[in-house]
Amino acid sequence: MAKRYKSAGETAFDLFNYVLLGTIGVAALLPFLFVVAGSFATDAEITRRAVFLIPTTISLDAYRFIFSTDTIMRSIGISVYVTAVGTVVNLFFTVTMAYPMAKRNLMGRNLILNLIIFTMLFGGGMIPTYLVIRELHLLDTLGSLILPGAISAFNLIIVKNFFQELPLEMEEAARIDGCAELGLLWRIVLPLSKPVLATFTLFYAVGHWNNFFSALLYINDPGKWPLQVMLRQIVMLSQSAAGDMSSMDPNFVQPPEQSIKMAVIVVGTLPIMCVYPFLQKHFAKGVMLGSIKG
Repeated sequence: MAKRYKSAGETAFDLFNYVLLGTIGVAALLPFLFVVAGSFATDAEITRRAVFLIPTTISLDAYRFIFSTDTIMRSIGISVYVTAVGTVVNLFFTVTMAYPMAKRNLMGRNLILNLIIFTMLFGGGMIPTYLVIRELHLLDTLGSLILPGAISAFNLIIVKNFFQELPLEMEEAARIDGCAELGLLWRIVLPLSKPVLATFTLFYAVGHWNNFFSALLYINDPGKWPLQVMLRQIVMLSQSAAGDMSSMDPNFVQPPEQSIKMAVIVVGTLPIMCVYPFLQKHFAKGVMLGSIKG
């Protein structure tokens, strides 16, 4: 096959795209690199230099402050537990509800779908939700961080739409072979749904990892605080704000104020970023699946 040469206009257009996208990529990456560099810098250097990618003097004071006691490691363990268990709970209830809702012959399907959509438009609010959690005796338990958001209505509809797009012939063939509904879901539907499951695994996991407002409302015991709440408390202490000093170790050494903020961002962001490479191959394909048909 003869090689096709690009015209001058096409070459210029490609060059423009490369420059534009490269500039956008660098602009998105530079702030994070500055935060990482600032977490290893001294407070004086951060004050003196507006932007830098390599600190003149490398200092670990901010990280020594963060990891000076076992409170951070305990909070990391709590966040990992809530993220892992919460994501499994989310996927379980989302899949088990989306699968029957994908069946057009399900009795009362339209009514249930309308009720699901209603929850996307109207919510009970903060105080009624708090009262419900209190009456369920979930206050000061990790269940208050997992169970109230067990199903996302938006994610449920996307997964339902994906299930509807699967070929009916495969399900009929499995039923002829004697496969029951649960076996059909486990052996046929879920293996074909890896892209969408990987996508919403990432969405749910990031949501649980970054959630701190629920812990502020429902968790009063500092020993049960997840990482995000503990990092917030550390920032407050580093600023000599009105943080709860009794909840932290009295042997803390006051670190530079600016570098502790940047170190907190790194500690709070890096663990969940490590999950992304394992889901990346499914994520790009799954993010658009199930979004076409209603």
